[in-house]
Amino acid sequence: MTVRNLRLTVRYDGTDFSGWQTQPGRRTVQETLEGAIAAITQESRVRVNASGRTDAGVHALGQVANVYTTTKLSCDTLRKAINAKLPADVAVREVAEAAQSFCANKDAVRKRYRYVIQDGRIPDPFLHKYAWHVRTELDADAMRRASACLVGRHDFRCFETEWPNRLTSVRTITDLTVARDGETIRVEVEADGFLYNMVRAITGTLVQVGRGYWLEGEVADVLRAMDRRRAGPTAPPEGLFLLRVTYPEIACPSEPGA
Repeated sequence: MTVRNLRLTVRYDGTDFSGWQTQPGRRTVQETLEGAIAAITQESRVRVNASGRTDAGVHALGQVANVYTTTKLSCDTLRKAINAKLPADVAVREVAEAAQSFCANKDAVRKRYRYVIQDGRIPDPFLHKYAWHVRTELDADAMRRASACLVGRHDFRCFETEWPNRLTSVRTITDLTVARDGETIRVEVEADGFLYNMVRAITGTLVQVGRGYWLEGEVADVLRAMDRRRAGPTAPPEGLFLLRVTYPEIACPSEPGA
């Protein structure tokens, strides 16, 4: 019996999920996806391993996961069958063969997140599940300038909830952009790894600058202080999206019989 390792690219609306990870008595993305796969493959135990856990209310456009299975169904057939079993707020965008050693979590080299803010006095009812409504009109250019000091390799413990959560709080941000898009401002952060609530804490800090409460240079002061109490508030989860996960270029095996 051949065991295959399949790589899944998953999209979901996190509004009605209690995050990615399976939790007793709660609706989660992992449990929902595993149940759909098991219904197709008829395997008693299906374990889906993701690139990382998203919190309750957080969305994903390009979450990546892997699953070991003995099914002989082609990747395309399996994708269609799984989606037929899934609810409307989660979908598998792609199923592909992966090397036996591939691990969606450990092999990830970069992740990119987007945080969406809707600013102004009038809330958009079509964005309330997908953006943080800030009633003040924000200065996106000031936020962008203030964020420049965060690019590079730093100790980001000032943006980590309940430090320490990891062996080290040193991470490398390779790209950070702040740009206005109509009535919204998009903060995008790409890094080799993220601390718990790191993007939401960065966003909350930059909003303090956008509101005019802080000077642009104070963000660099917060980073140097390495104290969560010096940073801004943690932005709410509904504005956060996992955009994509990047992996080393590794040749993947063909489907059985291909």
